[in-house]
Amino acid sequence: MIEPGSRYVALGSSFAAGPGIDPIVHRPAGRSGRNYAHLVAAEFGLELVDVTYSGATTAHVLDTPQDDAPPQLAAVTPDTALVTITAGGNDLEYIGTFSRGSMLNTLAKPATLLGRRVANRIRARVSYLKDDAEYQAVTDSLTNVVEQVRERAPRARIVLVDYLTLVGPSTRPRLDVPLNEEQLPSVAMMADSLAAAFAKAAAAGGADLVAASAASRDHAIGSPEPWTTAFTLRPPGMLGGVVPYHPNAAGMRAVADLVIDTLKA
Repeated sequence: MIEPGSRYVALGSSFAAGPGIDPIVHRPAGRSGRNYAHLVAAEFGLELVDVTYSGATTAHVLDTPQDDAPPQLAAVTPDTALVTITAGGNDLEYIGTFSRGSMLNTLAKPATLLGRRVANRIRARVSYLKDDAEYQAVTDSLTNVVEQVRERAPRARIVLVDYLTLVGPSTRPRLDVPLNEEQLPSVAMMADSLAAAFAKAAAAGGADLVAASAASRDHAIGSPEPWTTAFTLRPPGMLGGVVPYHPNAAGMRAVADLVIDTLKA
């Protein structure tokens, strides 16, 4: 158990930051005051230092500034008692690939009026496949993050929190998401390989693992109670628009509960 008042540093990308979940406390980062870090900190009465930032890669966590923000690891100090990490998806352009493919397929529908050749050219601009070396690079980077955190804060509890599932058993191609029967499984394969990278990094670095991906399979897009948002072309905050393919408030609460259960175990 983490003692009340302890320093808690949250590292990661948008699946940790919570863009689109009110209230937004840091707009450039898309950081929500109701992301899982804030909910966990409130549960245990921790001193939260939340440096999660939408669009962050593992390089932004390790050693590369993002916008005007220093590398996220700079927030980890010797007195840090807890560190959570959710990053790696942007290294693979996981959500970016899903979003671009969905947007291009949506735009290709009216383009069919100009001919199927034009529509197919639009759809062909996205590659959904990654090779094993790219997944291994994410595993290595996450392992490095864990090692660097441990070096900076030897007594900290380190928790790797992977990504909520977007494509699950109930997600229907063309109906729930604007991808076809060939494209959708490729996105699911990318998600599975990303989850495997987290598991390998946790094992290699001796960190705790919160497998949000496994816990959320029955809460994917198209399920009765999804924990993530679906695709839309409407801008966030306008006309009912949301940040596509990201945790919603229920999903962020669910991730927080998984982290809380892990810390109490």
